[in-house]
Amino acid sequence: MNPYPLRALAAALTLLSAPLLAAPLDAALDESQRLAAEAKASQARIEQLDDSSREMLNEYRDALQHAEALQGYNAQLRELVAAQRKELAGYQAQLDGIERTQEAVTPQMRRMVEVLGEFIAADLPFLPDERSDRLAQLQDMLPRADVSLAEKYRRILEAYQVESDYGRTLETWRGELPGDGGSRSVEFLRLGRVMLYFQTLDGHQSGWWDPQSRKWQALDSSARRPLQQAIAIARQEQAPVLLDLPVKTLAQEAKP
Repeated sequence: MNPYPLRALAAALTLLSAPLLAAPLDAALDESQRLAAEAKASQARIEQLDDSSREMLNEYRDALQHAEALQGYNAQLRELVAAQRKELAGYQAQLDGIERTQEAVTPQMRRMVEVLGEFIAADLPFLPDERSDRLAQLQDMLPRADVSLAEKYRRILEAYQVESDYGRTLETWRGELPGDGGSRSVEFLRLGRVMLYFQTLDGHQSGWWDPQSRKWQALDSSARRPLQQAIAIARQEQAPVLLDLPVKTLAQEAKP
């Protein structure tokens, strides 16, 4: 038997079956690639979902921390509000007390200013402008709402203190002495609240204030020298010495 025809037949069969085997192989390769692509896409989606899940978890944790912080802050605010309400209640009680105190003190202060005015009017007529201005300032201050009660009371006490200090000082100043023939310049001398004198600038005339008659009375020439010395001492131009000034006593004032 001739082997060549068999070999030819086998070769022919091989050539005929090659296209038939290539088609399923290509399809398998394509399917394998598609499955690989889908697996890759699925893995990408899984990774994306995993990243999204982690992000959502982090956001959830942040939200929990923020909520806890807000709860703590709200608790502090409640405590602060409670403390402020308590403090406001205390302030209100103080204001009520101040209002009651003001209702009681205001008439008293008004009376103190009235008494001060009566005292100045009845006192020796020294420094009239200064003392009347101080009194007027107090009278204008009393009805003012922009001045506190404590400030009003302080200034009234200060005015009383100034008036009290006048009783312990020796003071001289130059001023105008009114008279029937007109005013004249003189030197005034205040001896505490006991006596008030005047002496003309040339030293030729001297006098004193009589509280009973509310008039100036003349002094004789013997008072000229002591008054000049007293004026010099009040000006600190001379060292203090024992002075022999004419003083009207209460017993003398009581005599008819």
